[in-house]
Amino acid sequence: MKGCMFLEQLTFSIIGCQHMHISIFIEEMLSLGHKCAGIYEKENMELLHSMAEKYELNIVEDIDLLLVSKVDIVGCASINNEKVDVIELCEQHGKHIMVDKPIVTNRKDFVRVKNVIDRGNIQVSMLLTERFRPSLDTLKQKLEQGDIGKIVSIEMRKPHRLKASERPKWHFSKEQGGGIVIDLFVHDFDLLKWLTGEDVKNISGYVSKNILPEYPRFYDVSSLQIVTDNGIICNLYADWYTPNESWTWGDCRLFVVGTKGTFELRLTGDPLISKDELLIRVTDEEAISLIKYNDIPQTITADFINRIQGKNSLVNHEDILSATKATLDADDQAHYINNLKSVDNGKDALMNE
Repeated sequence: MKGCMFLEQLTFSIIGCQHMHISIFIEEMLSLGHKCAGIYEKENMELLHSMAEKYELNIVEDIDLLLVSKVDIVGCASINNEKVDVIELCEQHGKHIMVDKPIVTNRKDFVRVKNVIDRGNIQVSMLLTERFRPSLDTLKQKLEQGDIGKIVSIEMRKPHRLKASERPKWHFSKEQGGGIVIDLFVHDFDLLKWLTGEDVKNISGYVSKNILPEYPRFYDVSSLQIVTDNGIICNLYADWYTPNESWTWGDCRLFVVGTKGTFELRLTGDPLISKDELLIRVTDEEAISLIKYNDIPQTITADFINRIQGKNSLVNHEDILSATKATLDADDQAHYINNLKSVDNGKDALMNE
């Protein structure tokens, strides 16, 4: 791999601070003993100052100062369709980069990112954090051990809280944000391949719009049906309707059905039982039980540093490209239903974007 050699302590910088997700990278880098050269953001001043204060980071107005020779890695949570520009900028300066999801919002920019990866001058990663949840790591091990027999179906439900008044305008732009499929399903497509070891063979589904007529291309509900290479049937669901008074930002759940039993994973717990992740199993031989999950030996950021240093890593370039391409394919193949249009003029609401 091309690139510079690292000392034990690394220096990182942040270019783009449009989403709280970048705090994951910042916290993990700092906890590993690395230091930050500064943080840059040109628009979201409120979040910029909040992050800088929380983590005691220097706010930098000249982006070039965050690409100097002493900087080893850049973290990026820019507006979704601007991340590719930062990736190419990092390549020009020989800086490895970790970005928040999604990495791109369209096929043209996907090709640009793939070209950077193919040239091999820098390492690129994305915050595919779901793989690093203890409960999901345990689930994967149990599936590999054949606890519930052969997998026949997987369902993932990922509702989200919107709070539209607190979102930046770009979030509601299909061009800038990517839309519900590209934005929210990238984790799920990554998990499907990781848990099953199979690629996606076929995708179909629907996306609907029910609110916010002032944002014509913002859709709020999606349901996808996927078939893997060896015939596992999968259902992915996401929406922006988690109630404001919910105990969690989203009651996310994952169901796996096998020939000998089932797993249910409640990723944000259950308010009547526990707010911790709950992994539940029932089989032909064993009654329903809670499964104790494993500790994760490292974070996604430590995993990325391993890759940079030529060591084994859990997430690689192929994983990032595969999950991203699947979301782009799903978005292209989904049928879009504008229920507001149906109410307004009585016409058929089913349409393709």
